[in-house]
Amino acid sequence: MLERAAPAQADDADEVAEARAVLRDVFGHAAFRGGQGAAVDAVLAGGDAVVLLPTGGGKSLCYQVPAVVGHRRGRGTTIVISPLIALMADQVAALAGRGIAAAALHSQQDEVEQRGVVAAFLRGELALLYVSPERAAHAGFRRLLARVPVALFAIDEAHCLSQWGHDFRPEYLRLHELRELVSAPTIALTATATPRVMDEIVRALALRSPTVVRGDFRRPNLSFAVRHLRSDAERIEAAIAACDEVGLRSRGGSGRAILYCSTRKKTELVAEALKAAGFPVGHYHAGRTALARERAQAAFASGRTRILVATSAFGMGIDHPDVRLIIHMQSPGSLEAYYQEAGRAGRDGAPARCLLFFGAGDLMTQRRLQIGKGSGGAAELRVEDALAAIERYAGSARCRQQMLCAHFTGSEEHAVCGACDACVDPAAVREAPARAEAASAPPLGDAARQIILDAAGHLRRPVGKLNLARALRGSRAQGLSAGGLLQLPEHGALREESEAAIVATIDQLLRERKLERRGRRFPTVWLTGRPSRASAARSGEEGERPSRRREAAGGDLARELDRFRRRKARELKWKTYMVFQRRVIAAIERQRPASRSELERIPGLGAAKIERFGDELLAIVRRHGVGGVLGVGGVRAAD
Repeated sequence: MLERAAPAQADDADEVAEARAVLRDVFGHAAFRGGQGAAVDAVLAGGDAVVLLPTGGGKSLCYQVPAVVGHRRGRGTTIVISPLIALMADQVAALAGRGIAAAALHSQQDEVEQRGVVAAFLRGELALLYVSPERAAHAGFRRLLARVPVALFAIDEAHCLSQWGHDFRPEYLRLHELRELVSAPTIALTATATPRVMDEIVRALALRSPTVVRGDFRRPNLSFAVRHLRSDAERIEAAIAACDEVGLRSRGGSGRAILYCSTRKKTELVAEALKAAGFPVGHYHAGRTALARERAQAAFASGRTRILVATSAFGMGIDHPDVRLIIHMQSPGSLEAYYQEAGRAGRDGAPARCLLFFGAGDLMTQRRLQIGKGSGGAAELRVEDALAAIERYAGSARCRQQMLCAHFTGSEEHAVCGACDACVDPAAVREAPARAEAASAPPLGDAARQIILDAAGHLRRPVGKLNLARALRGSRAQGLSAGGLLQLPEHGALREESEAAIVATIDQLLRERKLERRGRRFPTVWLTGRPSRASAARSGEEGERPSRRREAAGGDLARELDRFRRRKARELKWKTYMVFQRRVIAAIERQRPASRSELERIPGLGAAKIERFGDELLAIVRRHGVGGVLGVGGVRAAD
């Protein structure tokens, strides 16, 4: 759904056409999507706009396209207010890769670099200049603005100005003063604003009859679920099972996962447990050194580690297309924070999972973290309001995606997703909070105990007790295949029993030493006294994994293209996706372009990247044979 208030259309038809040409030729997209066109037209016509698009909805194009058009037409530089240095650096690098003159001013630059940026700005060479809200409030920067034409102000992450938002930054409250210095349209953009916060953005920035764009917050490829888990051990075991289900154990596969924790201590605990369980994993939080954070982020971006455990310090501006799993190991402080972080999954449009582990203790943790950031009773009221919303979400049996969309749009008219836990198994979702409150489930009787022991005797290798319980209940999850759980004669034999009761029985058998634990950090279960055949099981698994990797990576051409983009990323000091995304590789492999004109029909490349990489790409294709069928219509809608 798209809402527009006081719609504004660009008067100059040539300018509108030029914006579409920039989108196609510079950014490599055939058409705007989900409200982008309305926002672009509004600011090209000289009006203000406020844009609410979900994470991955393409907010940046709403100001980058008019910035290029405005600069070409001599209107000046677009000033982008952005809250994070890493986010600025990523945006500038991506724009430079497309041949767009962009720069940033921030505190991590030395004096020589800052002077160079200021000189380029004063000469009118920059289409976009990124600055922090603190710098925008600085008197010296404001004096610069008086000397250079400004085409547009773009306020990114605009929810930061709201004390009802989850990332309040008081410096944002002074940004309206820029309008008193320079007469230029303003566009405010966010992915996480409720109707109340949207109204506050308009008032605080003194926007004049702005065009209001609310995008469609549905993410049909994402399946949301809530697990009511109390202990760290339960959550770690569930996280490991989920990572296994999406195939993240090997280093050479495709896809990745982000696991969010509320505290630095929990981040390190979870990362250590996953590493001990054999996963390629890194961790990221603000307490690590800048070099350690940079290395963790670089390893995750390159695929050397496929799982990153992080606090909320990681993620803003991160745009990896193939995140297959987002897990919140602890509840975040608000639905806004949750949807922003969960929305980093599945940006390539392929299916992805978003799991929230929830317990009453999470709310106490958030109260401790949040209370004190503000002052007085109003701050506590905002925290309690946010926590109440996420508690309702976790405890409800209503469609998860429907609830999230309603929270941001203020409308209840959203279709059910059909993919979340509440849609797939509403009875289990309704029962989950009550099951979690129970101190412990009673163990099962003798017949069930014997089934569990028989199943343990048929295992190919030790497995986690949660995975064993799921197999005995009849789960067909892909992650259960590694240990032969799907082939157990006892698969589904305890489908009438609860998962908690089966786990309680396994714990009892462990205490009685009829089952034994294997491993230290992440214990698995095995039949006591039975010889281990782990080496045979490993060889069986290794026989299966290469075929899965080949299938995920594509053919020889796709693999060479992937090696090419990784090599270029190292040479240019870019992130891999800035060279081109995986969907570009898939399109080249499918279409086998034989000329530059055919490369222009590959979605996501654009003129600058064809100019930079085109000859090398065509040479790679020639080595693998040309003659693929070109896609109809050439390019896709904007990401």
